[in-house]
Amino acid sequence: MAMTSPDTAGFSPRRRFEGTRDIWRRLPITAKIGALMLLFWILTVLTVSFWPLADPLAMVGRRLQPPSTANWLGTDALGRDVFARTMYGAVWSIPIAVVVVACAVLIGSTLGALAGFFGGWSDSIIMRLVDVTVSFPPILLAMAVAAVLGPGLANASIAMVIVWWPIYARLMRAQVLEKRENEHVEAAVAGGAGSLRVLGVHILPLCWAPTLINATMDFGQVVLLAASLSFIGLGATPPSPEWGSMISEGATKFYSWWIAFGPGMAILSVVLATSFLGDGLRDVFDRRSA
Repeated sequence: MAMTSPDTAGFSPRRRFEGTRDIWRRLPITAKIGALMLLFWILTVLTVSFWPLADPLAMVGRRLQPPSTANWLGTDALGRDVFARTMYGAVWSIPIAVVVVACAVLIGSTLGALAGFFGGWSDSIIMRLVDVTVSFPPILLAMAVAAVLGPGLANASIAMVIVWWPIYARLMRAQVLEKRENEHVEAAVAGGAGSLRVLGVHILPLCWAPTLINATMDFGQVVLLAASLSFIGLGATPPSPEWGSMISEGATKFYSWWIAFGPGMAILSVVLATSFLGDGLRDVFDRRSA
């Protein structure tokens, strides 16, 4: 029997690289800009501790000084460097968004797949739970859960996962209901494949694209919601250099506009980046939206 070369195997590293390069080439320019902006913030999270920045918690000058060559975004009410705090704020906001989106996708997709594939009482219970959750406005539900659990990023993350998982449950359920009618799925069932094998091998691999697109676009919204919870005192607690809490401080210093300008622009860039990238991925993977 002839051996298959690694370079010609269907899932070889070379073919995966070529597929990724093809996706990048097909992305519109706005999506590429969004990807580069998001990559900048990811690299910031990983490397900011090595940057020649001031200590984000230390007083570096006089309080409420406007932007200057010494302090690019000025100083806050305690004399701390706003630019350094904005950069270090990514270490708080970006990982929280990654954890929340990953947990929401995992929980929601798992429950939605089970509901769509098995149906019956499992579908009824899961989807009624989804209906109850989405009946509340997301920000109000997140505020209520965070207020019950207490302030802190960990509790705010739990609140945001509770808000977001129903979105992926509905999305995955709809995808599974559509894909389980495909001929190759019916052939696998007729061939005696078990339910979990049919779901995991023949259905779920066809459902990842809409989930990826939605997760990419939700990433920026999670950053925005986390900042909103911190803004009202239900997220990060002082003196953490978190973007929402920095904006909350700046809101009380109207004439010291630079305090809120830095974190505000950081949040705006993340939201725009994920929106651009999500739209581009939708154009590439979802032909019906083109």
